Amino acid sequence: MTSRGAGPALSRKNYRLSTEPEKSKVAGIVNSRLLNDYLHRVFTSADGNQPAAAYRKHLTFQNLQEHLDRLLAEENGSEDSRDQGAEGRLGPSTVVLDHTSGFEGLLLVDDDLLGVIGHSNFGSIRATTCVYKGKWIYEVLISSQGLMQIGWCTLNCRFNQEEGVGDTPDSYAYDGNRVRKWNVTTTNYGKSWAAGDIVSCLIDLDEGTIAFCLNGISLGTAFDNITRGAGMAYFPAISLSFKESVAFNFGSRPLRYPLVEGYHPLQDPPVSDLVKARRLLGYLKNVIHIGIDVTEGKLVEKDTSMWQLQGEPTVLITLAHIFNYFSPLMCKVYLVEDVLMTFLLSILERGGAVEAHPLIQQLLDLMWLLMEEYEVHECLKQLLMSLLRAYRFSPIIPDLGLQIHYLRLTIAVLKHEKSRKYLLSNVLFDVLRSVVFFYIKSPLRVEEAGLQELIPTTWWPNRFTKEGKESKEVKEESAEERLRRRAYERGCQRLKKRIEVVEGLQVQILKLLLNNKDRGGGEASRYIFLNKFRKFLQENASNRGNLTVLCPPEYMVCFLHRLIAALRFFWDGHKAKTPAALSSDEAYVPPQLFYNGKVDYFDLQRLGGLLSHLKKTLKDDLAAKANVLIDPAELQSVTMDDLDEDEESATSAAQSQRPSAALAIGGALARPGWLSSPTLGRANRFLSTAAVSLMNPRRPLGTLEKVKVRTLSVEQRTEEDIEGSHGNEGLLLGRPPEEPDQPITENSLLEILDGIVMMYNLSVHQQLGKMVGVSDDVNEYAMALKDTEEKISRCPKRRRDIHEELLKSQKVFSEKLNHLSRRLAWINVTIYSKEKMQDIYWLLRVCIRTIEHGDRTGSLFAFMPEFYLSVAMNSYSALKNYFSPVNSMEELPGYEETLMRLAAILAKHFADSRIVGTDIRDSLMQALASYVCYPHSLRAVERIPEEQRISMMKNLLAPYEQRPWAQTNWILVRLWRGCGFGYRYTRLPHLLKTKPEDASLPSLQKPCPSTLLQRHMADLLRSDRDLAPSFLNSVLNQLNWAFSEFIGMIQEIQQAAERLERNFVDSRQLKVCATCFDLSVSLLRVLEMTVTLAPEIFLDWNRPSSELLLRRLAQLLNQVLNRVTAERNLFDRVVNLRLPGLESVDHYPILVAVTGILVRLLVDTDVQGAERATAVMLADPCFQLRSIQYLLGHTEPSALAAAAPATEKRHFSLNTYTEYISAEELAKVDKMLSHLSEESKQAAATTLPTSEEDLCPICYAHPISAIFRPCSHKSCKACINQHLMNNKDCFFCKATITGVDDFTKPASS
Repeated sequence: MTSRGAGPALSRKNYRLSTEPEKSKVAGIVNSRLLNDYLHRVFTSADGNQPAAAYRKHLTFQNLQEHLDRLLAEENGSEDSRDQGAEGRLGPSTVVLDHTSGFEGLLLVDDDLLGVIGHSNFGSIRATTCVYKGKWIYEVLISSQGLMQIGWCTLNCRFNQEEGVGDTPDSYAYDGNRVRKWNVTTTNYGKSWAAGDIVSCLIDLDEGTIAFCLNGISLGTAFDNITRGAGMAYFPAISLSFKESVAFNFGSRPLRYPLVEGYHPLQDPPVSDLVKARRLLGYLKNVIHIGIDVTEGKLVEKDTSMWQLQGEPTVLITLAHIFNYFSPLMCKVYLVEDVLMTFLLSILERGGAVEAHPLIQQLLDLMWLLMEEYEVHECLKQLLMSLLRAYRFSPIIPDLGLQIHYLRLTIAVLKHEKSRKYLLSNVLFDVLRSVVFFYIKSPLRVEEAGLQELIPTTWWPNRFTKEGKESKEVKEESAEERLRRRAYERGCQRLKKRIEVVEGLQVQILKLLLNNKDRGGGEASRYIFLNKFRKFLQENASNRGNLTVLCPPEYMVCFLHRLIAALRFFWDGHKAKTPAALSSDEAYVPPQLFYNGKVDYFDLQRLGGLLSHLKKTLKDDLAAKANVLIDPAELQSVTMDDLDEDEESATSAAQSQRPSAALAIGGALARPGWLSSPTLGRANRFLSTAAVSLMNPRRPLGTLEKVKVRTLSVEQRTEEDIEGSHGNEGLLLGRPPEEPDQPITENSLLEILDGIVMMYNLSVHQQLGKMVGVSDDVNEYAMALKDTEEKISRCPKRRRDIHEELLKSQKVFSEKLNHLSRRLAWINVTIYSKEKMQDIYWLLRVCIRTIEHGDRTGSLFAFMPEFYLSVAMNSYSALKNYFSPVNSMEELPGYEETLMRLAAILAKHFADSRIVGTDIRDSLMQALASYVCYPHSLRAVERIPEEQRISMMKNLLAPYEQRPWAQTNWILVRLWRGCGFGYRYTRLPHLLKTKPEDASLPSLQKPCPSTLLQRHMADLLRSDRDLAPSFLNSVLNQLNWAFSEFIGMIQEIQQAAERLERNFVDSRQLKVCATCFDLSVSLLRVLEMTVTLAPEIFLDWNRPSSELLLRRLAQLLNQVLNRVTAERNLFDRVVNLRLPGLESVDHYPILVAVTGILVRLLVDTDVQGAERATAVMLADPCFQLRSIQYLLGHTEPSALAAAAPATEKRHFSLNTYTEYISAEELAKVDKMLSHLSEESKQAAATTLPTSEEDLCPICYAHPISAIFRPCSHKSCKACINQHLMNNKDCFFCKATITGVDDFTKPASS
């Protein structure tokens, strides 16, 4: 026996014993009589009785081993045969999944052959052992709640990708996803299961029945009269769909619910070892209970809770004998869970803080002292694995007592420094999914979780109209409703207090892992955690897609909040010691972390593109600003093949470095599989394929300082590399001049903060959005219940049948709402509470400060990872959309200032040339577009400095070609909406009766125009002579394209609709068609905005391009009007089809937009402007007065006559939309129609006929008015001006045109 590790310092000579009385006081060994009494008291016989002193053998340390052997042999002999339950079973004694032949489809199976993940449509697998008589049970731990069929099958069952367990004659299954049982046919059975549940599968081959239990509660007999007889033996089996996962317990661990009498687990428990371990534990307890009073020469009872070893050799040697037998047993998973974990939990059952139970620390000291190192390692690994499994698969009870119990023991184990460091280095992230410890699962069945007792009164908001919007008139809450709401809120508070206890324990675990003061015996815990945490992030950030490695998003959410709490605790603790440092409320990540290579960002995209590209292009800036030199070797291009080689060599190196002790106990430790076995995730493998390769970090491409420093991989970094010392700045190497020279906090905390931001980006935001669905369900059911109650009140008394059906519906909706409101209370406490909201808000502010600091570094801003901008936008979106029903964002401290700073970031960076990624640029543009839809955020944009506002508007007015322009156009439209002609609507008139998809969508917000930003736009268009024509020409080009595409598509739709055979129009085509229509309307509104704000751009012909712009505008307006207003035209017919997907296509939006432009040009302007606009309109060959008359419902007599038989047909008229168009606006349209009618008559009377030779040979619409230099070819001005915008070659001879002169026909001709 060797003594290792920490604990009382005792040399090996203490083990040399003497029984001579004279040596007892010197050596600390008691006299032989007292020793004999002590050993007999400690090592009692199996029946617990001690023989009389005269008859018992005199015990010394010399014969103790022989005595112990005899006692343990007695125990084994007194037990029944170990094979008592073996009859009726065929197959290996160790039961696992049959990964060699008993499967169908593609499956991932853990190396322990007990966990399985579906990797195909519907894969099936069975166990290696079958049963033919007797009563048998096994358990399945449900890791995901999707489609699975669990049960029993025979060897003859043949499965495929469509049919699994329960779909063939001799297979029987339970499916908790669809709440059914299967045996060829299917019927309702049982309850729905959730991730974290345990299903017990029972088969009684004596009675011929199969039953199932869920979390120990029987679901009743599922099948009886199952086929039995010769050749009929049943295997445990499962079929599961893609990504679903479970773990089996055939008896290799103690069954969680062994409550069913007479049933045996498929795998026999290790009875002999179990008895031996329990006896040895009893001896260990005796040692703790019994003390030796040397001075009095007698044995005394001791207080076990405060027991300490205190270097007593007698006690130590006694313990050494016990551990000689106990240690090998503690490497076996069944014994660790059944014996050791149960004992340690019993110590904590007395209540009080974990610190009040130092006995666990003493026992861990003993284990490190008296066990071989590999034994301690295996024992601790199995203990944590059992704890994690127990925590995850414990049912939710009202006081969360089970979860609290297991977390307290986890804390007690992790408080032991040596154990904590071993577990951190080798187990917590490598073998276990320790993130499970920070997760609080949501109960699917509220009645079992005791939420009915905790929240006896349910309540839900009734403030929604049938359209799903909050009703405008706030109804007075009735006294009964108020009482219900308050009772519900009190219940929620009770629940919150209980959950906060669990969250507090989870934060305590993280505080232990982030301890940076425990430097005894190696590196502090925090630096081990930091390296493991970075690797965890890498595995989840790499989209090279190993399912088994990804952390589920629901775990990530809880981990994020606990990590923020622990981080802020240490951050503010450092601030208290170092007043010059920043508090956590001012936290940010300094920009040098992004380029100095000290932190590995894997292959995540930077704002300026790939890291290797940035190092080449910005190497001079790095040297000048940050004093960082790039090693020329790193600038050589690295191919993917090189990277693959690196990964392979890293894998082999990692394997060669694994400890031999770990290999000796059954294979190296491997990475966790998230979706498979609930706690253990060894190197999962595909059945029938090679092993899944495990991801290894790439070699980080770090920069080098002028003082040459090695770039270290994550695993190699030490505390000094992170925190720095003696002039070495650690992570903060390369501070740019713009960055203030003041301490922020400990460098290690900065890296954790950076990791938290990355975590939010990886999956937390997506999960926050997903959980809002429960709140939406509550609103939908509340509306359905309200609607049903209204129908009941209106139902005539004579129709009892209808009345009864309505009452049934009312009961169903009420029960569902009671269930959902309790579930929503749980979700609001665990995910959307005020504290969680403050965490996300804190994260938003961290990102804003980080972006602001990075922006000041100029070109080095390009090194910042894209996810910082993504998290800034997404966290704001989450605060606004996901938390708002429960907590208001306006109540957060500094809310207005934060909103303005985020607005400034969006306004500046959506067109920032340093940002090259199209996805992040699109996201910034969309975020800005959403920002200007809401009054409070639009006001924030108006509060940013004027210079930034003008710069933003200038970027928005850049030409639309060669950039994504639709979002830009949408922003300009939102700034105008509420000011345009008939443009004060939230939803289109013809859509009011339909329910909106989501009332909170930006497009469904009330108009909130910005006159300030409109003024900036007008000033820019007036002052910049080049900006206005380039912008407006691009808008006109896009309008021409969008409307032409729209017309082409509705032609195809009309042709499809007219075919006699049954046909379907592709929904994607309908969507594209509707999008083109919406784009046309929004482009027309931008033109209306421009004409209104700066009419001189079109009407002041002293400007070089005004006349051309006006002619192009008139031409497009006339084309739109003619297409939309023609009698019995294509547009009418498609609108009347009312196809799903084309709901937004209607006369009103496009015609009022065109009318707004015409009114502004022809009525709301000075005389000269009106004359010019009128002349251009009438000169356009497409102009038809009938189109203008159509706007007011006037139609030509011939059209009226043709339509006489269909008197029911209603004609479009702006006069019918009095709620949307004011009387003043309608009067202007009347005035415009009169004006154009009069002018067109005069023009018709004065216009002389033009011969064909005098017409422009290009358009044949206008007379020739321009001659080209030098080739002297001719056309009208409109044609040549439009041609010269894109091309300088002559239409006819392709000579380069050097100038254009006016052409007037000579009088003689």
